[in-house]
Amino acid sequence: MEKIRHSLAHILAIAVKQLFPKAILGTGPCIENGFYYDFLMPKNFSEKDLESIEKRMKEIIKKDISFERKIITKTTAKKIFKKEPFKLDLLKEIKKEITTYQSNEFIDLCSGPHVKNTKEINPRAFKLSKIAGAYWKGNEKNQMLTRIYGIAFKTEKELKNYLSLLEETEKRDHRKLGQQLDLFCFSDLVGPGLPMYTPKGTILIEELKKNIESICKYYGFEKVITPHLAKIDLYKISGHADKFKEELFHVSSEKKHEFVIKPVQCPHQTQIYASKIRSYKDLPIRYMESEKQYRAEKTGEVGGLNRVYAITVEDGHSFCQVSQVKEEVKQMVKIIKKFYQSLGLWKNHKVYLSFRDYQHPEKYIGDKKDWDKCELILKQINKEMKLNAEIKQGEAALYGPKIDFMFKDALGKEIQIPTVQIDFATAKRFNLSYISETGKKVSPVMVHRAILGSYERFLALLIEHFAGAFPFWLSPIQISIIPIGEKHIKYAKQIKEKLKEYRVEINLEKETVSKKIRQAELQKTPFIVVVGDKEIKAETISLRSRKEKEIKEIKLKDFLNLCQNYQSKQKL
Repeated sequence: MEKIRHSLAHILAIAVKQLFPKAILGTGPCIENGFYYDFLMPKNFSEKDLESIEKRMKEIIKKDISFERKIITKTTAKKIFKKEPFKLDLLKEIKKEITTYQSNEFIDLCSGPHVKNTKEINPRAFKLSKIAGAYWKGNEKNQMLTRIYGIAFKTEKELKNYLSLLEETEKRDHRKLGQQLDLFCFSDLVGPGLPMYTPKGTILIEELKKNIESICKYYGFEKVITPHLAKIDLYKISGHADKFKEELFHVSSEKKHEFVIKPVQCPHQTQIYASKIRSYKDLPIRYMESEKQYRAEKTGEVGGLNRVYAITVEDGHSFCQVSQVKEEVKQMVKIIKKFYQSLGLWKNHKVYLSFRDYQHPEKYIGDKKDWDKCELILKQINKEMKLNAEIKQGEAALYGPKIDFMFKDALGKEIQIPTVQIDFATAKRFNLSYISETGKKVSPVMVHRAILGSYERFLALLIEHFAGAFPFWLSPIQISIIPIGEKHIKYAKQIKEKLKEYRVEINLEKETVSKKIRQAELQKTPFIVVVGDKEIKAETISLRSRKEKEIKEIKLKDFLNLCQNYQSKQKL
């Protein structure tokens, strides 16, 4: 498939050059599920142009054109591409042999690989998908080019399946559903990349917080709060001043204050630990915090909830002895398991043990004996907890080994969020210590854990995974009560009173019952309760659930039991 997709990028360039002779070539690699090619176009380009280009590509494929590889000198290459400034720019960087691929009269600077002949490409198994802007070499200081994307597979069936998947992805887009379900919004006056949560969106955030915090409290984590600002010195010691140099927000005042808005929470939490003398008897000490942190992302990369300036991060750290690391990591794995079980995602995952690159020990910090011990501990945990983890050498953090969890969403996309990381370095950087049993000062080990990462990205993931139809315990509105007429409102309010531990709304709009039901369905409400004369007389309700579209009449007490079961079953 790599050869097919790469060859289609080549054919795309041929088609564009034939239809738009003044177009200037950029580059065209294959990518996951497809390919793209960048051009400097002589005219404003639209989606309609894709049809004519795709048609020309199919005509080219049917001509059974061969791809001929040639090795040429730099002098020859400069002559061939004298009218292609971007190719000439690439030639400056090439120090090894220069390879080209030629198809009839068209020649491109390319290292391959390609198919031998276009006969190997199924003209029904590819499609041009979209156009976008792209800076030359990805540098915003360079010229903006037009990027044409395509998707390609071996068979027409695979292509159709993928197109169906793209259609479903579009329906689940968190930006579209976030607006439809009234969960969050943006304002030009507030600024891009700074989401604001509506009452319904705030319910989602708060329910997630309550869930994760209740689980963490059970395992001994205590909640802390740290300020959004700090002196730059804090981040110089931690190393984040260098790591996030271009992403730091600096704050100053007329009174000569100079602060940095926090890009991470770890350094602040080290200072809570450092606020008094610690004994080995105090360890482990566990802190958790769900607070904002800030990154000055590139303007063009900010969008939706996936890339924002203000990030609400669920963060936790344990300060412990080396002998306590095993139990700490096991507890954090249990937290991850419980939380993802509550969302029905636990069984759909992979686990990796991310270890050192043993050939390059210079890439890491810390004592080799600590590394050996902690990697052995992670292997033991994997066996004891039956995680079936795969070892990934060279994927460890700078400061220690870690466990990473990969989950698949409803569309089959793999997402890495939960992680447990062992850190030998940060405590030493800040001169943190505890008094050991022998009266000596010893540096603690920090164990970092991220359960859901940032609430913004996690909310985007949940919206798209559930297509807005959240589990009962998480739904902003759990029950919608629809009185048929004004005389039924009193009974509707009595029902709401009995359901006061849940999030219930009564629809009092002057609309038909069918329209009110449709409104509740569009809001993905788990339960719709309809009440009229018949229900009042029998002390029942007419119930329509999101899973079962048929309306059925049940006793109110039975409905209460049903809600309790859903609340407890889905919130472990």
